[in-house]
Amino acid sequence: MKPFLTLIVALIATFSASAQQVNTADLDRLFDSLSIHNKAMASVLLTHKGVKVYERAVGYAVIDSAHQVKATPATRYRIGSITKTFTATMIMQLAEEKKLSLNTHLDKYFPAIPNASQITIEMMLRHRSGIHNFTDDDTYWKSMTKPMTRAEMLANFAKNKPDFAPDAEARYSNTNYVLLGYILEDITRKSYEKNLQQRILSRIGLKDTRFGGKIDPAQGDALSYTASKGWEKSTETDLSQPGAAGAIVSTPADVTTFIQALFDGKFVSKESLHEMTKMVDVFGIGLVNMPFYQKKGYGHTGGLDGFHGAVVYFPSDSLAAAVFANGVDYGLNDMLIAVLSAYFKVPVTIPDFSTAATRPEELEAYVGEYSSKQIPLKMTISRKDNQLFGQATGQPSFRLTPVKKDVFKFDTAGVTMEFKPAENALTLTQAGQVYLFTK
Repeated sequence: MKPFLTLIVALIATFSASAQQVNTADLDRLFDSLSIHNKAMASVLLTHKGVKVYERAVGYAVIDSAHQVKATPATRYRIGSITKTFTATMIMQLAEEKKLSLNTHLDKYFPAIPNASQITIEMMLRHRSGIHNFTDDDTYWKSMTKPMTRAEMLANFAKNKPDFAPDAEARYSNTNYVLLGYILEDITRKSYEKNLQQRILSRIGLKDTRFGGKIDPAQGDALSYTASKGWEKSTETDLSQPGAAGAIVSTPADVTTFIQALFDGKFVSKESLHEMTKMVDVFGIGLVNMPFYQKKGYGHTGGLDGFHGAVVYFPSDSLAAAVFANGVDYGLNDMLIAVLSAYFKVPVTIPDFSTAATRPEELEAYVGEYSSKQIPLKMTISRKDNQLFGQATGQPSFRLTPVKKDVFKFDTAGVTMEFKPAENALTLTQAGQVYLFTK
């Protein structure tokens, strides 16, 4: 539920767009290549003023049964932290109804949370509360597949020390939004699910969105997978834990319709939308900046188990785009950039998926545990047959793809690793930052 995607980079460029002249040929080449090389299982949608401009689904919704199910535009995915945009919208509705204020303090609802008397609703919406992020803990990763009651979740939250003083800084915390979901339920005396249905889904006729529940392929849900030798079925988080921070299931069509309606004023006032799009440090209210060159866009990303997703809206162009995946071995952010490039007349990058050959004895020189003085993170490198894997502290393992001698990449997170066996070291490059790790 923590956004792992690099935001679309903003540069200075001049371009024009026309919905009738989208570069669909290059997009089809890209997604054909991703499918052929087993680099992604995903569904993408681009809409202009609510009208479909480009749509494509590749890969499978289910691949580990006797009856494989191909992905279609109607396949439903767990959207992870994109749920926060829905939650924030409903909290802003409560504020407009005078049922709470953005200045209301958390101790009115949950006084046992550390610093509750100093934390406002707005701080929680903007990730400025200092409330510890429960999904950062090893205990979460060990228990995330188990159902948890509200009482159990609150007890865990109350035990955690704050990460910083309220409003002192901004740091992403799923705990904020789980609590906001509980507050929504307590004020309305209705479940989150009923609020979602009445306040959002039924207003604009969304039929393929729901809150919570187990994955049900018979109802069109996708299972999620991680890339290894092939696609391996991922864990299935019990959605009682992410709750209002990440438990919605939907399709690209429903989510682009939702974000279009949000900016069209169908859920909240202009004043409320202005607050949602106003960034304090890096966070708005349920939205973050997602620029494309000089175009200003707003949206959110999400990740849960093997699911990854992103949605973005460009108000000046009435343009919405969504990419949802249930298996990635290629950057989802790169897929989103490609879709937007095709619309805005920017060259679409078609990656070369050829890889360098490696021998098991060569890989063995890279194996070991590495640490860095630059960041408090350990990196374990392991080998399985002729494959190399990395695993950061408290995170799932990931497959490293050889590029050339001593150089590997993990496209999903935009990571490049260069090993230096003679020095018992490696360098990790991500988003232009270089980190040195040593054994």
